[in-house]
Amino acid sequence: MAAPKRGRSASAQSKPGRALALILIAIVALTGGMFLSGHTTPRLGIDLAGGTSITLEAKSDQGSAINKANMDTAVDIMNRRVNGLGVSEAEVQTQGDRNIIVNIPKGTNSQEAREQVGTTAKLYFRPVLAQEATGAAAATPSPSASGSSTASPSPSASKSGATGEKATSSSSPSATPTSQGRAVTDALKADSTPSASAKASSSASPSASASGGTATSSEAKLQAQYAALDCSKKAQRTKAGEGAKPGDTTVGCGEYGGVWYKYLLGPAAVAGTEVKKAQAVFDTQTAAGWQVTMTFNSKGASKFADITGKLAQNTQPQNEFGIVLDGQVVSSPTVSSSITGGNAQISGSFTQEEAQNLANMLSYGALPLSFKEQSVTTVTAALGGEQLHAGLLAGAIGLALVVIYLVAYYRGLSIVAMASLLVSAILTYVIMALLGPAIGFALNLPAVCGAIVAIGITADSFIVYFERIRDEIREGRSLRPAVERAWPRARRTILVSDFVSFLAAAVLFVVTVGKVQGFAFTLGLTTVLDVVVVFFFTKPLMTLLARRKFFASGSKWSGLDPKSLGAKPPLRRTRRPAAPAHTKEA
Repeated sequence: MAAPKRGRSASAQSKPGRALALILIAIVALTGGMFLSGHTTPRLGIDLAGGTSITLEAKSDQGSAINKANMDTAVDIMNRRVNGLGVSEAEVQTQGDRNIIVNIPKGTNSQEAREQVGTTAKLYFRPVLAQEATGAAAATPSPSASGSSTASPSPSASKSGATGEKATSSSSPSATPTSQGRAVTDALKADSTPSASAKASSSASPSASASGGTATSSEAKLQAQYAALDCSKKAQRTKAGEGAKPGDTTVGCGEYGGVWYKYLLGPAAVAGTEVKKAQAVFDTQTAAGWQVTMTFNSKGASKFADITGKLAQNTQPQNEFGIVLDGQVVSSPTVSSSITGGNAQISGSFTQEEAQNLANMLSYGALPLSFKEQSVTTVTAALGGEQLHAGLLAGAIGLALVVIYLVAYYRGLSIVAMASLLVSAILTYVIMALLGPAIGFALNLPAVCGAIVAIGITADSFIVYFERIRDEIREGRSLRPAVERAWPRARRTILVSDFVSFLAAAVLFVVTVGKVQGFAFTLGLTTVLDVVVVFFFTKPLMTLLARRKFFASGSKWSGLDPKSLGAKPPLRRTRRPAAPAHTKEA
């Protein structure tokens, strides 16, 4: 049984270079990625580098009361929009009864954050009663099933269209790639439908109201508003449909192929709150590019199937749906048949960022209140450069004390420990720098504290392994077998210790908010890196050094001197002494 073990041990000792080469390649690749990304330093949190402060005032124009419950809900939604993973260090908090303060660290796209935090993300599917081009392009034919571009703009100035998962055959406008909009998908039933008078109206002007009969004063006012609306003018299109409730007939604007169109829209048939899930996906099967897919709940799917069945019986443009996001017509897809199911797609000329932003707002839901931006100011660091310098100095002092202890106690073995600490520090720095643009990670002062604590965790792993090796030498074994025999025992102890540290960091990350999450995230990250460094660097390096005479001979400066460790005599097998022979027989 001894021979196979020696064979496996020799095999394990003969390939430490592979592990060292692997971690070296990983370091080079990550460092190269860091320089290629242009982010060579970790992004700092607002407490260290300052940032942007946005003050939002709540308004009750949506019929919702301004109370603590609605304000807390709005804070939670905003926080998830700008700080989805909890590591970007954005701060969202209430101030008084009506205001919300959003602090965004330096390095974050403040303009994008401003658009996300206050956007109500109110999505409605409204039947189109009338539409026409406005402004200088008024002579341009309005979008039709056979003509215009498929794209229409999203609120962030991207172009989008809607496409049905069950788009019908080639006779259907949705089957034509160049149509204004494809059939939008599988969900939702309208509580009200366009009236006969609305269906009879031309695409140039609404001749009657959605309720039919003689136009009332409010209907006449709406018709006049539609007639005067010029969506090519920014001031007019931003106010189009302002204050309209879901059950109202309203006006809206949408862009197609660089041309602005105005719409008369019926009462909302479907609300965005009935969107159960939304995500950005890239369509590799068609040329649609980035899309936003939506899944509706059962109630929404039923509503949509009902209203699409009714719209399919109408003529152009009353067989179109206006997808209205925050008052702007994102797309007006044509419906040729009842669409059943529970999935929808909004497609067009989205970039990845635009698709993800739209999906993000829809996934996290609509704000219960609308907000007015009161002020946007640039804030200085709460702690400043001196505090950051003090934190880094504390880390350097702690690291120096650890190194002094390792040199004094372990002597030559301290080379292994210091090299491992260096590799761990490089990996931690590079990964933190990459996580800034990747997930919005920002390094704040608690995160710096987490990195300092990690020095002790990493050093503890080395000490566990070194002491196991020393124990084997005390038993009378030479260094090479001692290194291999000590590893399984040390490995178990290291894994259990790091698992407990990682579990504590994970629990802290889940149950806390704000800056404490930065500490927990950094602690968990460095704990994982500790396992990587010990397995792929410390152990292979120790195997290689065990072959060097300085360590293998047990020099008193190596930290592995058998005499100073009180080693037993070498373990040797001896034969049982034979009985004394008789002189005559000898």
